[in-house]
Amino acid sequence: MMEAETAIVLLSAKVALAAILLALPPAFAVAWLLARRRFKGKGFVQAVVTLPLVLPPVVTGYGLLVLFGTQGPLGRLFEAAFGLTFAFRWTGAALAAGVMAFPLLVRPIRLSLEAVDRGLEEAAATLGASRLVVFLTVTLPLALPGVLAGAVLGFAKALGEFGATITFVSNIPGETQTLSLAIYALLQSPTGDTAALRLIIVSVLLALAAVLLSEWVARRLTERGGDGRA
Repeated sequence: MMEAETAIVLLSAKVALAAILLALPPAFAVAWLLARRRFKGKGFVQAVVTLPLVLPPVVTGYGLLVLFGTQGPLGRLFEAAFGLTFAFRWTGAALAAGVMAFPLLVRPIRLSLEAVDRGLEEAAATLGASRLVVFLTVTLPLALPGVLAGAVLGFAKALGEFGATITFVSNIPGETQTLSLAIYALLQSPTGDTAALRLIIVSVLLALAAVLLSEWVARRLTERGGDGRA
């Protein structure tokens, strides 16, 4: 039994890590767009980014099933182009977790980008630095606390994702059964209370560790940045 529970925890960690790696680049791009550009429909984009937080997760999962299922347009495209299948696979669980964690990535990154001193960027540009160099040496280091804080919080969210995952990829042991889905399945069994309690404790500890790590990383990077400017 302990081996099965360990496998569930490891699968959950793999799914959550893949979800963050999948979601972080587009989340940064959207956060940059919202923080640095003015355009028509900006409020609409903000609303769309926030949707996974306010919609019932089952609705998000159904949308993913329609789009990325075996008969969905994007599902067929990814399978034909890359041989990648999402429906009823752990990759689909990672996709669902990444979508649900997306807003938690965008917000702290956006706030960090808005807090970057534009004067430092302009000073670097006047010294001959290209836009890419300015971004890599000035903008990104100053925004890093928000990026890391968002990534850790998103990872914690991905670990606990349930509704969208079970709707999109079902609850398949060894393939898509993450911590939340395993706890749900165990609670449906008359003899599963003890195992469910163990997984609940693991879930709480992992979520608490992720939140504390997020706060610690953001604080340390902010203090280091302050010391450097001093």
